[in-house]
Amino acid sequence: MALAPDIASSTDPNPLEQPGTPVNAPGLQGFVFALFFIFGGITSLNDVIIPKLKELFTLNYTQAMLVQFCFFTAYLVIGIPGAKLVKKIGYMRGAVAGLLTMMLGCLLFIPASQTATYGLFLFALFVLASGVVVVQVVANPLISLLGPASTAHSRLTFAQAFNSLGTTLFPIFGSIVILGSLAAVSASELSGPALDAYRTQETATIVKAYGGLAVALALVAGAVWIFRNRLKGESHSQSGGLAGLDLLKRPRFGYGALCIFLYVGAEVSIGSLIVSYLMQAHVLGLEEQAAGKLIGLYWGGAMIGRFIGSVLLRMLSPGKVLACAAAGAITLLLVSANNSGPVAAYSLLAIGLMNSIMFPTIFTLACEKLGARAADGSGILNVAISGGAVVPLATGMVADVSGSLAIALALPAMCYAVIAGFGIFARKPA
Repeated sequence: MALAPDIASSTDPNPLEQPGTPVNAPGLQGFVFALFFIFGGITSLNDVIIPKLKELFTLNYTQAMLVQFCFFTAYLVIGIPGAKLVKKIGYMRGAVAGLLTMMLGCLLFIPASQTATYGLFLFALFVLASGVVVVQVVANPLISLLGPASTAHSRLTFAQAFNSLGTTLFPIFGSIVILGSLAAVSASELSGPALDAYRTQETATIVKAYGGLAVALALVAGAVWIFRNRLKGESHSQSGGLAGLDLLKRPRFGYGALCIFLYVGAEVSIGSLIVSYLMQAHVLGLEEQAAGKLIGLYWGGAMIGRFIGSVLLRMLSPGKVLACAAAGAITLLLVSANNSGPVAAYSLLAIGLMNSIMFPTIFTLACEKLGARAADGSGILNVAISGGAVVPLATGMVADVSGSLAIALALPAMCYAVIAGFGIFARKPA
């Protein structure tokens, strides 16, 4: 991982402190792209382990969605402290701290499997997500600084494409490893010691997947640590208030934070239900592993859309593009919920394409003109990612009460409607 030896092209000794000042460090962009790939892929693995844990612990949809609740609650708990940590120790050391925390979370799957305890799996996911939060606090503002402010929307969208590459590949391999060995019996048919033994045996596949990730994360953390002093002239604003909460008083930023909350909630809700949705007899009637592999199409659509979007956002108003993408997502949800067979299946998976530009566009529209308070803004927006905890849990409740996954899709549709409104609101530069 080759990083630029210095940050040049600025006459100020602290270029990172100056609002809108780009940093000329092309090697550093590759490092940030790698971070996007890693935390994106790990987050998408939740979509694979949800159906696995749902079967092993005989959970309903609400209980299964606790996986996402515990994972994304970390953004609420760690977002602001994570921003403070990054401001104190710097971007590079902050990335190392986040990667090592992610490694610890992966290792906690070992005792969770050995005891066959659902609560321990949820705790391991919370620790893993805590590391993801810190890494994301580093990555989002840093990629915005690595170039002209006028192309920040495009650059962050391009970086998010690497995030989507991770979310596309990880579920495919995760489905093979985690969902690959289907047992001849079901947890609902067992009880007592036999049930505990079955759960321990079946969760061993989860340990295998996350154990491999722990090793990879340790190697990446070591590589980043070697280059910890390569980012020169780094400085951050020490703002008043509770770590930047005063930024929510700005209408553009406050509305954007709400949309991050709703967008992540909608995206995660849909991704979490894909396997169960495609397994339904009136949709595709697939087995668990085959349905799991199709998760890659959902996230792959986001990857393709982000490469396309990085070009479109240089030519068109980001706000208008955002509004059109949200309207497209609503349309596809309506088509899926009111049809069956391949139409219902692939219209749902195609929502990934609509999702593609949403997070980076909302993020940069909300953060326009924050300048040296970028770390504060990133911390607040990472707190807003806790929508991935709330909206999926609510969607699971709707599915349990209504007995229909199609009806539950109405909740993500309402989230996209609010996002479309933000696109119209923020269509002009701040």
